Amino acid sequence: MKSRRILFVLFLIYFVFAILLNSVGTVILQIINNYGVSKSAASVLEGFKDLPIAVVSFLVASFLPRLGYKRAMLTALAIVTCACLAMPLVPGFLTAKLLFLAVGVSFALVKVSVYSTLGLVATSRRHHAGIMNTLEGFFMLGVLCAYWVFSWFIDSADPRSHSWLNVYWLLAALCAVTFVLLLTTTFDEHLAALPAQRTPAQDFAAMLRLFFKPLVCIFVITAFLYVLIEQSVGTWLPTFNNEILHLPAAMSVQVTSIFAACLAIGRLSAGVVLRRMHWYPVMNACLLGMGAVVLVALPLTRDAVPDPDITWASAPLATFLFPLIGLFMAPIYPGINSVMLSSLPQHQHSAMTGLLVIFSALGGTTGSLVTGYVFGAFSGHFAFYLTLVPITVVLVMLYFFRRAVEGHGAGEAEPSAIIRNTN
Repeated sequence: MKSRRILFVLFLIYFVFAILLNSVGTVILQIINNYGVSKSAASVLEGFKDLPIAVVSFLVASFLPRLGYKRAMLTALAIVTCACLAMPLVPGFLTAKLLFLAVGVSFALVKVSVYSTLGLVATSRRHHAGIMNTLEGFFMLGVLCAYWVFSWFIDSADPRSHSWLNVYWLLAALCAVTFVLLLTTTFDEHLAALPAQRTPAQDFAAMLRLFFKPLVCIFVITAFLYVLIEQSVGTWLPTFNNEILHLPAAMSVQVTSIFAACLAIGRLSAGVVLRRMHWYPVMNACLLGMGAVVLVALPLTRDAVPDPDITWASAPLATFLFPLIGLFMAPIYPGINSVMLSSLPQHQHSAMTGLLVIFSALGGTTGSLVTGYVFGAFSGHFAFYLTLVPITVVLVMLYFFRRAVEGHGAGEAEPSAIIRNTN
């Protein structure tokens, strides 16, 4: 395989889906403004995105190698292209729900396929960790672009304007171009082939058995909690900026790009750090840093007052301080994913990624719904203070994750040692 071309296409696919997936916070803000939908009702968009990811991953991840990773990604791109075209053609809250339903179904196919294809390209455990962090870095670059691209189409002077829907013409074109590039890229997937004697039902049962291994169980719970935190912040930060910091709608979205930029910088640089340091102390330092940002930044938001002439220069300090939590979040998700996936033989990557996607999706939905409810029933301050609870739990879970890895002789040894001892 021409690995550079394959990696470019995979990074581009992830970039496209980053824009679509992480536009949910912006769309929630616009849905509230355009259609008078309540915060708790608008928060279901996260569920329309994440629950299909979980369901589809559960149903198809174990036998995606039989379908073919390239074919699955092409199908996903075709679905989201049509969904993007529907948004400006048939505007409405229902269309937004169907858009994120389509994005969720498609991303389930894409994430399992992309993560599994990385295993075909990677030449070593360190190489796998490097390209995993780069992939997630490109994902966050897509998130960063999403905030700015959407903000260009938002009319802050008229919150009820539907001009923001024109962004979907651009996104549909980007999806179509990515489809063509993938179609013309050659993949060699024979290394991921499942044992010929196994049936799809046996593949599905093998995925379920994988979950009950102690190492895997601890890993997916940790991933669930991490995504809960990230989605709680990422989804509701535009609304927090708008209602608590009193920023204009377009600026609220633009400022959220600082959070995405911090995640991108952190993930692109994490590979360098993790080549020189053990992952466990790095993760602990990151979690402690996240807690410190919450405790320092949120008290500063209570002094914010409405200012019709507010600019970037006159915005409250908390506007720029709280998004820095992304720098500390960044290395955790790709770091633990790489430790887990590079510990498995190639034919189990699809099943393991399926479990990861399921619990990540459930974590994202849970985080958004809980934060949306608390935001509406109590306050944005209290909603974001609650992130300290899962941060603390993840800190504890990482301790057990490390013990599970080292208990199976993983340590710094070859990754194959883990799965040999957990079978």
